[in-house]
Amino acid sequence: MTTARTWAIALSGLDGSLVEVEADLSNQQPEFRIIGLPDKALGEAVQRVHNASANCGLELPRRRLTVNLSPASVPKHGSAFDVAIAIAALATEGRMDAASIAQTVHIGELGLDGRLRPVPGVLPAVIAAAREGIGRVIVPHANAPEASLVEGIDVIGAVSLADVARFHGADVEDRPLDPVPAPATVGQERPIADLAEVIGQRDAVEALIAAAAGGHHMLMSGPPGAGKTMLASRLPGILPELDDAAALEVAAIRSLAGDSIGSLQRRPPLEAPHHSASIASLVGGGSRVVRPGAIARATHGILFLDEVGEFAPSVLDALRQPLETGTITIHRAGVTASFPASFQLMLATNPCPCGNHGVRGGSCVCPPMAIRRYLGRLSGPLLDRVDIELGLARVSVANAADLTADIVTTDAAAARVAEARARAARRLRATPWRVNARVSGPWLRDGPLALPPVVRRPIDAALHRGSLTLRGYDRVLRVAWTLSDLAARPSPTVHDIGRALFMKKGITT
Repeated sequence: MTTARTWAIALSGLDGSLVEVEADLSNQQPEFRIIGLPDKALGEAVQRVHNASANCGLELPRRRLTVNLSPASVPKHGSAFDVAIAIAALATEGRMDAASIAQTVHIGELGLDGRLRPVPGVLPAVIAAAREGIGRVIVPHANAPEASLVEGIDVIGAVSLADVARFHGADVEDRPLDPVPAPATVGQERPIADLAEVIGQRDAVEALIAAAAGGHHMLMSGPPGAGKTMLASRLPGILPELDDAAALEVAAIRSLAGDSIGSLQRRPPLEAPHHSASIASLVGGGSRVVRPGAIARATHGILFLDEVGEFAPSVLDALRQPLETGTITIHRAGVTASFPASFQLMLATNPCPCGNHGVRGGSCVCPPMAIRRYLGRLSGPLLDRVDIELGLARVSVANAADLTADIVTTDAAAARVAEARARAARRLRATPWRVNARVSGPWLRDGPLALPPVVRRPIDAALHRGSLTLRGYDRVLRVAWTLSDLAARPSPTVHDIGRALFMKKGITT
């Protein structure tokens, strides 16, 4: 036997492609060559495979060895192809069961001692293998718990190259080796503080519950100490838990980002990048392998931008396309990667650089031009994509003492959110949407559930005056439907429309 074939996975963003790894042995001057559009890390696999094989008692053939990664048009990146290359090369002399290796996907990096080192992106790679109908995958021992999260595929965790060869029928000495450990597991959910700790901000709490119930984007504006960060940090606790598909997608993104996944997290993720973050850290990128940024990591969860007035305008404008499409596509030389970006945006800002503009009893030292420049970083097109714009004021000690009896706990809020989402899901069961924030504007205005003119009168007037754009009009309608769901009403009333209009633009009717 002079040829052997097995399988590996090439990742492009969260999508994986099956790559056939075929090795050919010929009677020519000894050489080991890899072809098929490998990157530099893959080119270095030759030396890793040589040393790992020798240290496991598996000598490579001393003839010309050519390994082809097919299809050649698909870019291949990283060291996760090492094991597949080594197994295909060793199998050219008939040391292993050809049928066994041809039915297996191999994923993992080789150390010089022959041990398999964990690699990022194992979970999306295994998902891709299962989707292509592959029944078995061999991964590094440290990645086995992560790979086992995918149902319908046999996962084998191997400590060394010798273990992999022995599994395929090779006669090789069993040398006990300690497995390479995985990085610290990202799977321990931090406790979420209770919403009951938010005192004296009942209107803000109700707005937060409405945002959670409908999946609405929200902007909070107020001086330091008003509770903006406190409110945003409690949003994950009142959102519904992720279902299996969403939890698996979140885990796959985390895996691709380099985290070690031990279990599926059911709580929606919360990403809060610092205001000094660059565009690449927000949208994702990389020089060789495209990694997901904060936008993709917030999928099925919350992207919280605190002190949003301190972010660069170009960074904020990068949010506009993902907010509309629910995906983020990154273009680099020779590669294009797409990631899901279906997140809920939470913004928080001070009224001015010093934070005291318009605050009763406060002393603002900012010149008018500085205030306009600070607030001007939030462009009109970005604000038009925000459903709820909430103004907060500081709470006095006296008011806090008076309002302690009017608190809302996280459990009570989560129950209201779950009931409202269930009503919306029943109403939208014949449509592709499940939450109000995702419903198409034309369907809201002209679809089977279009509101009568008498109910829409306040927003029709605001649109006619130019106070609202048509996109803002649709967002007011979505919030109104959420308010009616929270109140268990079959459809929005004029009161719901007026309240939604006030939450969007501060317009009273």
